[in-house]
Amino acid sequence: MTPIDTLLLLSNTLPDMNQEIQPNAVYTTVETQAILKISESTVKRLLRKGFIKANKVGGQYRILGKELLRLVSPGLEKEVTKSYLKLKKGVVGAINKW
Repeated sequence: MTPIDTLLLLSNTLPDMNQEIQPNAVYTTVETQAILKISESTVKRLLRKGFIKANKVGGQYRILGKELLRLVSPGLEKEVTKSYLKLKKGVVGAINKW
């Protein structure tokens, strides 16, 4: 399957971007990418870091709509900022020890 075939196949399975995120709907990682307009690597990083909670079904992640809504809510921004500042402090400390 060529990359163009894959894109055509995915375009038929992606949610309509004019619809709002349904809290009880279940989304795949590809659908999540399309909804949030982020890359595959970003979705994987958000899952790995625990910013998006998901369940694995048959080797693939399934994400509830309420998790996507939580992700785009203002409350999470504070948590991400705190995480970033902690990481930055560690990096600056390691550089200063050099």
